[in-house]
Amino acid sequence: MTTFSIDQVEETEQQSRHLEGGLRNWLAIRTPQLAVAPSLAIVAVAVYGFMLWTGYISVSKSTILPNYEWAGLQQYQRLWSNPIWFIAVSNIFVFGGLFISLSIIIGLGMAILLDQRIRIEGVLRTIYLYPMALSFIVTGTAWKWILNPGLGIEHLVRVWGWDSFRFDWLVNPQFAVYTLVIAGVWQSSGFVMALFLAGLRGVDGEMVKAARLDGAGPIQIYRRIILPLLMPTFLTAGVILTHQAVKSFDLVVALTAGGPANSTQLPATFMYAQTFGRDQMGVGAASAVMIFMTVVAIIVPYLYTDIRRMQHEGR
Repeated sequence: MTTFSIDQVEETEQQSRHLEGGLRNWLAIRTPQLAVAPSLAIVAVAVYGFMLWTGYISVSKSTILPNYEWAGLQQYQRLWSNPIWFIAVSNIFVFGGLFISLSIIIGLGMAILLDQRIRIEGVLRTIYLYPMALSFIVTGTAWKWILNPGLGIEHLVRVWGWDSFRFDWLVNPQFAVYTLVIAGVWQSSGFVMALFLAGLRGVDGEMVKAARLDGAGPIQIYRRIILPLLMPTFLTAGVILTHQAVKSFDLVVALTAGGPANSTQLPATFMYAQTFGRDQMGVGAASAVMIFMTVVAIIVPYLYTDIRRMQHEGR
């Protein structure tokens, strides 16, 4: 018959408690990781996996169906020899430049107005932010009615008696791309306003008071003190708006569907049309890679600048 001393029993209990505590600590550390693991696996497959798959399709001989036979840069040659792609690329510069600059200018102006602590600030803030709650599909559909020459602004002004008034940008190939700018700015300027308003409310008031005591006027205060302090906000707004401009798809589909005469095609709509409309999967994949590289060229410098700024502030 085996007998145990008190010391052996206590040692066994201590080992048991140690193992139990170690198991508890392991579960405390690993449980959140185990809970997140399925989501990470789905993201890895559905996002990064398909990104790699799209990259390979862009160098294959795929047409209506995937064909994994190696084709080198053949799809990229076909892409850059397509005149519609050049229209889409030129449009993204026009649309992106006006969309980003006007959204920032209007958003900053609205933020400065609200920062004056006016009585109806809450009402104006709600009005400015309301478009941000709508999807680009809803925005595009609404502006399609507003800009329709037979239903919208042109029709209304002519009913009022101005028979010679014309505002047919929606059906005019030379001006149709600017209708995308109008709808996009209306949608996004409220979001930019919220960013700048948060930045303005974070400016040190003592610094502004000191500048006023030194005789600086409102314009000088904004130009020399406040706007330089808002440069990180400018950078953030610029990156977000650029990302939206490059990936614009639903706004174009709802407002112009790429027409008239392909005059409002953007890279995202070109990719969709080539892949699902013209059965050119390889060309569509090549255009998707070009869009991805553009986004990377925008995001990487921003992340690098942000990391350097955080490191500098940490010192």
